[in-house]
Amino acid sequence: MDYIVLTGMQFYAYHGVEAQEKKVGNTFFIDLKLGGDFSKACQSDHIDDTINYASIYETVSTIMATPCNLLEHLAEKICKRLKSDFTQIESIEIRLSKTNPPLIGQMESASVILVR
Repeated sequence: MDYIVLTGMQFYAYHGVEAQEKKVGNTFFIDLKLGGDFSKACQSDHIDDTINYASIYETVSTIMATPCNLLEHLAEKICKRLKSDFTQIESIEIRLSKTNPPLIGQMESASVILVR
């Protein structure tokens, strides 16, 4: 299997359980590992034979714009949409991180990793 890896996609969004999170928002980072057969693109050097990074980002951005309570739910929505919209994708690994989660104490981020 071949992989396309997109790291450090950054979004400002309003996901979270607490009312304050939905009001003030937070910074989220997404890393994606997209598996599939990209051998045709390796030979052709043509964008139509692979997955366009800009299209992936646009799709993820659209999903990030609709608030969710849980990171798990949000990550699953992203996986389902990407597999539906981009038929070349055979597998997805997503890491979705929320920076500075609202808790007492210091934490750089809280993350979920899903493999589909």
